[in-house]
Amino acid sequence: MEHELWFTALLNKLFGGAVNALLAAIAAAPGFEWLRPPEPGAAHPIPDYIAMEILALLVILVAAAVLKSRLSVENPSKFQHLMEVVVEFTRNMTDEIIGHEGGRYVTMIGTLGILVALCNLLGLVPTLETPTAHIQVTLGCAVAAFLYYNFHGLRQHGPLGYLKHVWGPMFLIGFIMFPIEVVGNVGRLLSLSVRLYANMMVGDLLDQVFSGLVPILVPVLFAALHIFVSLLQAYIFMLLPAIYISLAVSEEH
Repeated sequence: MEHELWFTALLNKLFGGAVNALLAAIAAAPGFEWLRPPEPGAAHPIPDYIAMEILALLVILVAAAVLKSRLSVENPSKFQHLMEVVVEFTRNMTDEIIGHEGGRYVTMIGTLGILVALCNLLGLVPTLETPTAHIQVTLGCAVAAFLYYNFHGLRQHGPLGYLKHVWGPMFLIGFIMFPIEVVGNVGRLLSLSVRLYANMMVGDLLDQVFSGLVPILVPVLFAALHIFVSLLQAYIFMLLPAIYISLAVSEEH
């Protein structure tokens, strides 16, 4: 078994037995046999990338609880100022892309951005790694965005109306457009997941290669590049779902 990160080892020690029991119960169902963990790794069912994603979620939850307990109008903290900037930035983005109902989607878009940004940056912390350098994590985020914008498309138009929305304005052309739209929607999963995964995987590899160099300046430059790419990819992961929501809920095709 590969060396575990300390946080992964902690999670496996605390919850490994429960996770194995859950996986075994699911694997007993027909078609889910592949979920049964192999015997050598049975005591360590939680991989590093899942543990890092859980850590990022815990950081977000703790930060949100602290922020809520210290909210102040007269004397806002620097952290509150920062989060107000993030919320305002997200609101402006959704209003510009989606329209006057963009505020409805600020919570999801903002949460995705913060989660992806934090996951991207975890690799800069010693003893941790970047979970978004694994396709399983980025695909999971992409699936969440995919289900979200399709749900709101169904909510906005209704099942039949959303089908007509995807079919297109002209019935005969719809026989051509519908398969293209379906393939394009599935392609959005790849667009979201593979772009983020590839960028962060390459960033992690560069960090590992250059962090051992003697000159201090070179690793620092690549760390700065990692931060820039991390924030840029988080922004893209906010921007694209906002565009997809706009297309899903728009009244015009």
